[in-house]
Amino acid sequence: MAGSLPRVYKQQLYREPGLLSEADRRIEGLIRIYTESFGSSNEIRIFSAPGRTEIGGNHTDHQQGCVLAAAVSIDALAAAAPNGKNVINVKSEGYPDVVVSLDSLAPRAEERGNSAAMVRGAAEYLANSGWSVGGFDCVLQSKVPGGSGLSSSAAFEVLIGTIINGIFNDGRISPLEIAKAGQYAENMHFGKPCGLMDQTASAVGGVVSIDFEDPISPKVERILFDISKYGYALCVIDTGVYHHDLVDAYASIPSEMHSVASYFGKSKLREVPRSDFYKALPSMAGRISDRALLRAMHFFEDSDRAVLEADALREGDIDRFLALVNESGRSSWMLLQNIYPDKAGTEQPAALALAYCDHLLGGRGACRIHGGGFAGTIQAFVPLDILDRLKQDIEKVTGEGSCTVLSIREIGAAEIISFE
Repeated sequence: MAGSLPRVYKQQLYREPGLLSEADRRIEGLIRIYTESFGSSNEIRIFSAPGRTEIGGNHTDHQQGCVLAAAVSIDALAAAAPNGKNVINVKSEGYPDVVVSLDSLAPRAEERGNSAAMVRGAAEYLANSGWSVGGFDCVLQSKVPGGSGLSSSAAFEVLIGTIINGIFNDGRISPLEIAKAGQYAENMHFGKPCGLMDQTASAVGGVVSIDFEDPISPKVERILFDISKYGYALCVIDTGVYHHDLVDAYASIPSEMHSVASYFGKSKLREVPRSDFYKALPSMAGRISDRALLRAMHFFEDSDRAVLEADALREGDIDRFLALVNESGRSSWMLLQNIYPDKAGTEQPAALALAYCDHLLGGRGACRIHGGGFAGTIQAFVPLDILDRLKQDIEKVTGEGSCTVLSIREIGAAEIISFE
């Protein structure tokens, strides 16, 4: 995905009713806080990175599989300017201030699990890739809720990379390279194993079909698709339980999938032919954990399913697409088993939300676990004629304001010009 950083007017990003006026207030607030924190500057620039929604390919990216994802209308927004120092300062609403010295960019144990690790990691990756990295001051405000399944961490990482791209590299770094910087930061500095889907969707924008068979140069194809034209709304429903203590649960999925790949002398399941896996299944049973085998089965099915979903969108076959989304949801529940963690006991809010949403849909639309799973959000494609009623009913279980209607953002990470 070659190409320069999009430099756009705010009207191009915030098209939904109310979003533009809200963006004006956010930008005004960011500049005010920047001035209060770092002093006035005539070099302040505004950058945006969207959240993402995973549509197909649940936990397939880290095994070099195929996924379908999209950038969404809620974003992380930043006011930033160079400071002439070798330090990155980040003030982020609701989080401790981040100060990262660029004198040494190697991972630091004391930063694992916090925002400084993401900043340092993105800077290290870009510097090691030959790009210019310098100090800047930044005030950041995100509408992407942490733990929501909309990838607040990827939006943050992509935003930091985009600031470095815009200020120090004249926007010449490709969206895919920005995404790789974010993934590197999360894997090597933050300490969370993840694939490249979240960062790619945020950096590129729109609906994207991604094939990670070659992880160095994945195939990324944008698909023009507007779900509302087919009479459906895209919703995410917050189940009220968050991701913060679930790193081990997430890590178990790539670890167990790797154990299956290792049986064949491979490092990723994509390197294992599906036919070889099923032929060897009887001999693996009892030698590899049952759950690992089930999760491998999910990978083979859901990676292929993501390709079929992309085909259905290209062809405008909404019924086929929704049927595939439902199949993916069942696979995540039965095979991948990421609806609730092992320690959940009798508290299973995501499972309850999914079951009730399926009941409310009454055989129409589709619903599935969203993103990493175990907590956070579920995703639903809801017929417009029952949207208001479903939203009202599901929120009686998941809480007022928990059902958010999203739109797809066609532009990924970008710099906003003429923002006054």
